Amino acid sequence: MKKKKKILVVEDEANLCLLYREELTKEGYEVTAVTNAQRALDLIKKGDFDLIITDIRMPAKDGVELIGEVMQIRRDIPVIINTAYESYRYDFLTWAADAYLIKSASLKELKAKIKELIG
Repeated sequence: MKKKKKILVVEDEANLCLLYREELTKEGYEVTAVTNAQRALDLIKKGDFDLIITDIRMPAKDGVELIGEVMQIRRDIPVIINTAYESYRYDFLTWAADAYLIKSASLKELKAKIKELIG
């Protein structure tokens, strides 16, 4: 049996964490969802994720800082920025991410990008 791809979702809105976990689990992924960047970093140091999806605006440490720290720990993990804010797209620190998506009620674009990056 093929091993499920593991996705880490970093999103400070708990209801979105639940939505992403539910939707991506239906797509056949193993999903871990956390509500802050520090928890995500702790998990990344311990676990082996195939993909990280992160919001940008979060309390304490934001998504841009998270990406910077992830690059120091595991440069090989693809990262998708999934945010409501278009403006960060032009922040060169976000360019380290493999994709920059604007949050939408439909998860079609997000699911398509995940498939493109990790199958």
